[in-house]
Amino acid sequence: MTRYPFCISLLFCVAAALTGPGCRTGPDVQRTDPAMVVDYSGRWNDTDAQLVARAMTEDCLVRPWIEDFKASHGGQKPVVVVGQIRNNSHEHINTEVFTTSFERELLNSSRVRVVAESQLRADIREERRNIQANSDPETIKKFGKEIGADFILLGVVSTIKDEVEGRYAIYYQSNFELIHIETNEKVWIGEHKIKKDIKRKAWKL
Repeated sequence: MTRYPFCISLLFCVAAALTGPGCRTGPDVQRTDPAMVVDYSGRWNDTDAQLVARAMTEDCLVRPWIEDFKASHGGQKPVVVVGQIRNNSHEHINTEVFTTSFERELLNSSRVRVVAESQLRADIREERRNIQANSDPETIKKFGKEIGADFILLGVVSTIKDEVEGRYAIYYQSNFELIHIETNEKVWIGEHKIKKDIKRKAWKL
């Protein structure tokens, strides 16, 4: 009869051991500053996209194409749309983050106007059709009032990987072009390079 209390006590001890701090198997999560550079794997990340977008936007906006446009259009700011940024690298790169970073940098400069890219325009047009059918006539937004872009920004990201046992280097090259939509004239070409040297740690048994 005395063995049952002993078994119950043993079960409690096992449960406590399994749920104790030393036996937890869940993730250890720590909040960090979003501005802090975190580069665990060496692969392309959000920091790379933001740095490239900032550097390329700064270079683009100091070139003479803006003043040339304003001089021939009564001082109006040029309208820019960020088009496709292709990923020709060996990694998965979320180009939507790239596009958003470029749009933010261009808008914050106050030197150009920025319109929505093609997919967003399609979503907005669908919403406009819905408004036409279901909204108060006094609040309806008209078709044919969109601002046409003067220039489109296009880009591509490519990589070269050099690897030996336990160590490798990744070379990222980002190329961008700003093109006048009406004439197909290229008014700016930019290039940005990132090189990462990664050393794999050996497993110790």
